[in-house]
Amino acid sequence: MHQSVIVAPSLLSANFGNLEADIRMLNESKADWLHLDIMDGVFVPNISFGIPVVKAIRKYSEKPLDTHLMIVQPERYIHAFREAGSDMLTVHWEACTHLHRTVTQIKEEGMLAGVSLNPHTPISGLEDIIDDVNLVLLMSVNPGFGGQKFITRALHRITELREMIERHHADTLIEVDGGVSRDNIQQIIDAGADAVVAGNAVFGSQDPSAEIAYMKRL
Repeated sequence: MHQSVIVAPSLLSANFGNLEADIRMLNESKADWLHLDIMDGVFVPNISFGIPVVKAIRKYSEKPLDTHLMIVQPERYIHAFREAGSDMLTVHWEACTHLHRTVTQIKEEGMLAGVSLNPHTPISGLEDIIDDVNLVLLMSVNPGFGGQKFITRALHRITELREMIERHHADTLIEVDGGVSRDNIQQIIDAGADAVVAGNAVFGSQDPSAEIAYMKRL
């Protein structure tokens, strides 16, 4: 049977003036995970939110928190994000000097470990760690801001990564983040993605819950 894609709405596009209402809507929706973009203004040219906001989201969310650290030295905050309630923690390949150690620390804290690649970081860099990570988050925009246009080249990268995972007989999930919409989600799934992050596509629609349901039906 066809497994429907995992949908992880990004709270970066939610209404921060009334976050609780949006989280309750997501609890009622068919969303699988809540995607949290943590930005430090150093690794990416933007600042989003940090640990206190993650704690507040955890209080209301009934779904797993899929936390994406777009920060330098992510290893310093692994324990803090676990304490705040993260279920999955994804770090950037480009931000980790000792990636294997960082991935091990995330798993030791009891979270699923993810590694994210920027659009121009070679997929081949994952060859030595693909067996150790639970998910790979492929950026299909340059990270830092919501509402950007999908980089089409990402489709080839998804396929390349899918081939690597199969070659290693790994259970790693492929998650795609950036510019995901009705226009390209089918292509993203066909290329081999297991999960999609959707920000503007969900929160910018007339009926966010219906938009999520639409994505789950594909």
